[in-house]
Amino acid sequence: MIKFTQIFLLLMSFSLWEILATYKIIDPFITSQPSRIINTIVTLYKEGVLFRHIFVTCVETIIGFTLGTLLGTLIAIILWWSEFISKVSEPYLVVLNSLPKIALGPVFIVWIGAGPAAIIAMTLAISLIVTILEVLNGFMAIDKDKAKLVQAFGGTKLQVMTKVILPASLPTIINALKVNVGLSWVGVIVGEFLVSKAGLGYLIVYGGQVFKLDLVMTSVMILSVAAALMYQGVVYLEKLLIKRYEV
Repeated sequence: MIKFTQIFLLLMSFSLWEILATYKIIDPFITSQPSRIINTIVTLYKEGVLFRHIFVTCVETIIGFTLGTLLGTLIAIILWWSEFISKVSEPYLVVLNSLPKIALGPVFIVWIGAGPAAIIAMTLAISLIVTILEVLNGFMAIDKDKAKLVQAFGGTKLQVMTKVILPASLPTIINALKVNVGLSWVGVIVGEFLVSKAGLGYLIVYGGQVFKLDLVMTSVMILSVAAALMYQGVVYLEKLLIKRYEV
């Protein structure tokens, strides 16, 4: 019933959008409309550039998403492992998390160069600190008595991490993955706004510059579908892990 309602609301929204634009109640030049978006997709496909732009953005997003999650979790483990490092780095993490990441874009371009590496760096800048803080908070929330019990039976700190902390933190890590889906797409699109010569972010910028709002809205719709599919992939992974580890 929930899925049916969601699909119904989506179809009604697109239908209303199409009707309002067709009868000029809203300006289709500014807002576009579903039929014009479909025509734009067909045009991009015939020109042979549709899948190239989608591929570029998706690859950059997946790389940024994967690196952000792995590095964030690894750094969170290090901070959990060493209370000294955790205390020293805490104010720096808070400050870095509060920085406007978009302002770092030109810095990355100068340091790394105008290319995919700068876009991935922007993605990491947006998602990494959030992942570290969220996963670390999940580690710290685990019942300390469980860790003490393992240590009482001669367990090492590594065994506490692998047998207690990580399994109990799977829901937190999955939530971090869900958050990272959105952050990764934001990071990639912002990076493509600044430096890319291909990708959906590039199409949005180009469409805005030449007043092709159909192209802008088409890119936004494709981004929405891609982000939704990626999120559903994380949800599927969550179900597999819950079934396997019964968390």
